[in-house]
Amino acid sequence: MSQLFRPGANTVAKASVVLALGAALGAGYILDSVNRSSYVTRQNQVREQPVPFSHKHHVQGVGIDCRYCHTSVEKSSFAGIPATETCMSCHSQIWSEAPMLEPVRESWRSGKSIQWTRVHDLPGFVYFNHSIHVNKGMGCESCHGRVDLMPLMWKEKTLHMEWCLDCHRAPEKNIRPKDQVFTMGYVPAEDQATLGPKLVKEYKVRKLTDCSVCHR
Repeated sequence: MSQLFRPGANTVAKASVVLALGAALGAGYILDSVNRSSYVTRQNQVREQPVPFSHKHHVQGVGIDCRYCHTSVEKSSFAGIPATETCMSCHSQIWSEAPMLEPVRESWRSGKSIQWTRVHDLPGFVYFNHSIHVNKGMGCESCHGRVDLMPLMWKEKTLHMEWCLDCHRAPEKNIRPKDQVFTMGYVPAEDQATLGPKLVKEYKVRKLTDCSVCHR
């Protein structure tokens, strides 16, 4: 029986295997890069809102505490979006005729909530509880960045699972005294390497990395 393949076919076969593996690895690398890119995460991208609300003005300029608007952040899984009444408690007197605030006034007149665009929007299969993090000494700034310096709101962190796990594995790196949770630009009174472990022990923080903690 005559030979079906020439000896050179072995080289072609080996090269094909190498090319296939290279293509698979390359495709995986590209997909991973896209998944980490701001195109997917929307990290550092300003999201358009019905009203161009400035945290910088309200927090740093006026001195409003996070909890004034996000009323449920200490007791609920959801930080809370301020009701129109909260906005109008000031803006019925200040900038009451400003064109940019017309959606707020219309919401007040009609009783219909303003449809804000969520910036930190986790997938439906992820459970996150604001209250447990706040009450265990995790500052707003650790996840949301320097909100007090943002003229418009954007997402500072990727919120990828690996980013969450970095903190869950080593909470001592980010933990702070409970009375400093809402402080922007927080600087620890002593070295974090010393303070962190002490607070983890004092607040009984557990290093939870089991899947069921977030995926329920």
